[in-house]
Parts: sequence; C-alpha cells; structure tokens
Amino acid sequence: MEKKHMLLEPSREEMEGARRATGISSLGEATPSRGNLHAVVDPEVPEKASRRKFTAEYKLRVLKEAETCRGPGQLGVLLRREGLYSSHLTTWRRQAERGTLQALSPRRRGPKPQKPNPLSKRVATLEKETQHLRHKLKQAETIIEAQKQIAEILGAIDPKDGSKS
Repeated sequence: MEKKHMLLEPSREEMEGARRATGISSLGEATPSRGNLHAVVDPEVPEKASRRKFTAEYKLRVLKEAETCRGPGQLGVLLRREGLYSSHLTTWRRQAERGTLQALSPRRRGPKPQKPNPLSKRVATLEKETQHLRHKLKQAETIIEAQKQIAEILGAIDPKDGSKS
C-alpha cells in the first residue's frame, strides 16, 4: 500500500519537468535556476521585437525552391520550415518581376537622411556676420545720438540746421 502512495505523490525531481517557464513550480514556490535565486522571465517572449531582414540571395533561393514545389502541401512545408508567410512569397515575386536584386534587398524604414546642402554653411556664416554688423550699427547710431544730445546741451550746434553757432 505504501508503494502506491509513493507513486501518487511526485518527488521533487519529478516536479522539475512540470516547472513553468517563469521558474515557479506547480507547488507555487520559486525554484532557483542555475544558481539564480530570482524567477526566470518567460523565454518565449522577447523583450523587444525585432523586424526580420532578408537578403536578396535568400529571397531568390526561397522563390526558386517554391517554384519546384509541385505536390499538395509541399509549399506549406517550405513556408513552415523557413518561418515565412505566403504574403512574403507574393511580395518577393512582385519585386522580382519589377527588376533586379536591388528591388529585392531590404530597405531601411523611417525618414530618409537629408543630403547636406553645400550652401547651408555659407548661409549660416553670412547670417552670423549680418547679425554682428547690425549690432555694431545699432551701437554706432546710439553713440551718434548721444553725441548730438550732448552737443545740444552744451549749445555748440544749432538744433534746427545742424551747423555750429
């Protein structure tokens, strides 16, 4: 009778296979994994998904292999083996019809980098120089205005015609 009871209760070693991907056994307690005392993150879900990129050679090889599939289900076997969708083949066939390997090569997503304008550096220096000259002109006009007011106060210049008295 004791033997039957022992068979019904799984040992610690038998529970190891029933451990979940999170590192928690079915008994509810965390099990250390390779000396790590923290619970293991689910390995099947990546932290950040990355977009797959296929080379032109790979696309051509898969297209050629897809053309040789004649029997029922062979194309599905190819797609499952390579981890592809039928839409990949459709898109790649259209790209191949349009042209060269260039059409098959992966393109970068997002905004395209702007080519630097050769005149932009020159424009920036000219704008800086113009701003500097405007500042100097404003200073000179302020100084001249102050000199006129001082001359009026001292009575050296007739304010009506600007000549000396």
